[in-house]
Amino acid sequence: MPGRSLGDARARHPALAIDEADPAGDAAALQRLAHWCQRYSPWTVPHGSDAILLDLTGCAHLRGGEANLAGELIERLRRQDIAGRAAIADTVGAAWAVARCGGAESAVVPPEAARSTIAALPVAALRLDPVLAIELERLGLRRVGDLYALPRAALAARFGEGLAARLDQALGVAAEPLSPLPPVPARWMQRRFAEPIGTPEALADALQRLLERLCVVLGEDMLGARRLVLICHRVDGVAAQVTVGTARPTRDPSHLFRLFAERLAMIDPGLGIEDMVLAAMSVQRLAAVQLRLAAPARVQPATARGKIVPFPGDKAVARQVARALLAAEDRDRDIGDAAELAALVDRLANRLGLPSVGRLEPHQSHVPERAQRFVPAFAPSQNTWRVDPPRPIRLLSHPEPVQAVALMPDDPPILFRWRRLPHRVRRADGPERLCGEWWFGGREAGVLRDYYRVEDEAGRRFWLYRDGLFLPTAEPRWFLHGLFA
Repeated sequence: MPGRSLGDARARHPALAIDEADPAGDAAALQRLAHWCQRYSPWTVPHGSDAILLDLTGCAHLRGGEANLAGELIERLRRQDIAGRAAIADTVGAAWAVARCGGAESAVVPPEAARSTIAALPVAALRLDPVLAIELERLGLRRVGDLYALPRAALAARFGEGLAARLDQALGVAAEPLSPLPPVPARWMQRRFAEPIGTPEALADALQRLLERLCVVLGEDMLGARRLVLICHRVDGVAAQVTVGTARPTRDPSHLFRLFAERLAMIDPGLGIEDMVLAAMSVQRLAAVQLRLAAPARVQPATARGKIVPFPGDKAVARQVARALLAAEDRDRDIGDAAELAALVDRLANRLGLPSVGRLEPHQSHVPERAQRFVPAFAPSQNTWRVDPPRPIRLLSHPEPVQAVALMPDDPPILFRWRRLPHRVRRADGPERLCGEWWFGGREAGVLRDYYRVEDEAGRRFWLYRDGLFLPTAEPRWFLHGLFA
């Protein structure tokens, strides 16, 4: 029993099996078991060091009722060599008391019967501090029912607010909400197998069916998935999980299946998978999109762009129909291009990671190094900055020093050497003077650059700048900052 010394225990049982305590490992195992219990309810949370709480509201009928669910849960735990007790009640406190002190392996407390059920249990069943429970028993308050007749003010004054709060929680007078492990999925589908599966083909087929069912539900609610999680529960109690994300909301099963197909190899089926759950953890509004406008039989919409196919009847009607068809053709092409781009971004993001895929957007800054920023691929544009002079298509990460020769102090160079190769300038434009952003203070206040756009004899165009003002006593410093197309 707890508190007995190891030497005393060995004296009573010489063959006693002893193992070092591992609180961190026990907590991790309880966390994995809580994830395993998500097959019964999406609201699961570890409680203490040896219990798991489940909110079964709206879930029990999927397992044939509360009694069948509790019996199945205990049986599955027994197959994993885990001893446990299960109790289902209206309140967390009543379920905890019956599971700990009720004596039955699985029990279901009828609705509105928590008060009478826990009345015969010891006061320790109220999740009290052991010292407080011993003090209550010393005063003759050994059963929970002994506390019913006592005034709450007297209980609070003698034993503190904790006792009255625990009693109210067990009886349902005070609320005790659960905070589940993951966010509650907006939509989820589950598939159980009569026999465990483990082949890649069987996994792919089951995933395809789950995606089709989930996309139908999303379509009915006019929603699109942004992040999906596939959880595969193995027969040994381990839950394998993979996650995919999309750049835009989608409910296309074939596209989502291609994203998952690249990660199915990461799932280790072990001895077999007996349960699969597919959850849409993040969804967004996605209205129906018309992809194609069928053309009337007497009009050819896209054979010759800009031509109006005559109608046997009114020519004005023919012009209106032709314009509508041409506009629909442009819209369909734009929608198709956007869908293909979104699919490409999704495949790249699932391989490289979502933070690695994006686009460059102009940013309000006079300094070229800070005049752009990396944003997600389909993030709404917030750019209001516009630079009239042309900028190079490629900006070097760091300006590289070059050796340049100019006829006059403020003239563009006529010759420069970059990476040991000489370039003779044929055409040049500039200077464009850029100053540092002095409002930031520090070194920015003294930055001054004169930029030139130059073209060499081979037709290559460069973006050069001279650092600072020309000083007769110092050699001017030149840098190459970008390359034009």
